[in-house]
Amino acid sequence: MSSVLASAENRLSSGVPELDRVLGGGLVLGSVVLLGGDPGIGKSTLLLQSLGRVNADVRTMYVTGEESPQQIALRAERLGVDGSDMLLLAETGVERIIDTAASERPRVIVIDSIQTLYTDHLQSAPGSVAQVRETAAQLVRYAKLSETVMVLVGHVTKEGALAGPRVLEHMVDTVLYFEGDRASSFRLVRAFKNRFGAVNEIGVFAMTDRGLKEVINPSAMFVGADHVDLPGSVTLATQEGSRPLLVEVQALVDRSPLANPRRLTVGLESSRLAMLLAVLHRHVGCALYDHDVFVSVVGGVRVFEPAADLAICVAIVSSLQNRPVPGDTLVFGEVGLAGEIRPVQRGVDRLREAQKLGYARALIPQGNVSRHLPAGIAVISAADVAGAIGLVFD
Repeated sequence: MSSVLASAENRLSSGVPELDRVLGGGLVLGSVVLLGGDPGIGKSTLLLQSLGRVNADVRTMYVTGEESPQQIALRAERLGVDGSDMLLLAETGVERIIDTAASERPRVIVIDSIQTLYTDHLQSAPGSVAQVRETAAQLVRYAKLSETVMVLVGHVTKEGALAGPRVLEHMVDTVLYFEGDRASSFRLVRAFKNRFGAVNEIGVFAMTDRGLKEVINPSAMFVGADHVDLPGSVTLATQEGSRPLLVEVQALVDRSPLANPRRLTVGLESSRLAMLLAVLHRHVGCALYDHDVFVSVVGGVRVFEPAADLAICVAIVSSLQNRPVPGDTLVFGEVGLAGEIRPVQRGVDRLREAQKLGYARALIPQGNVSRHLPAGIAVISAADVAGAIGLVFD
């Protein structure tokens, strides 16, 4: 290993700053990126826009196995993409794709999609486990040997996982997921694996009739600026990689006529909600065994970190008692099974983001109180969930 020359990776901008953020600074030469998402979410649109901007600096090639060249050209015209120097190949045979790439020498190749490719060495149908594994292996080998950036578009199952063998995710360097609610114009690109950067970074986009537009300040988009006082509505400061993000958490608690009350979450973990309801019953005295509980994150955002625990608890109690939380109040903190509130990472960054959007006070864990808190926002802290509920509503 000592004889290997280890130099810094050569990066190439994707032309889309939000995508560069998720990738860790741009496309690494010789890397393979896998982008998955629901049908129609905007995968092909994003990659075509990116290629149109990269094409000004390096040679690019778009390989389509699902659409005709005419369809790609029409989309490029609608998006305002200059494809005069972009190579376009309608092909599904992986050997012919690699031969064309070897002769044309593009530096960035988009394969749309990996499930449509096949190799002549196997007799199974395109999209089968064996075909996806073998075609991906050949493309990865070519990318490493030629230092070509290879971007693979992947299909997803009904459950939202990438279709095909799980080894596909192990073979590539970066795995990105395109998320979004069909009823909303907002789209998120999230990194779940990245050998050349941090994971859990997100890029935020808005879908328009001219393609995907980058959202520079997503917090203002998800929470608004009116700060309305509503029962069951709480503003949460979550952290997505290096970016603090403010989102609105809403809860609705109502008496249930059913023997087994419903617990439903949108954008949150259902198992986490069950745990928090048990904590509220044991340590706060909120008996919800005969109530339906619905909790949602507004705007189609998915929150996975435990810093949302305290905001969920406050929203549930607010809805149960029909008492609004002041709209200019920010809440974050992890709740333990003993009812304690644990500190979370980057607490000061979350407060700075809230201050920029005009929030006047914040309820945070005691462990996040420091001398470097931003001025202009009143910080109240609590050590346990019962004390936090009392500070908000008493």
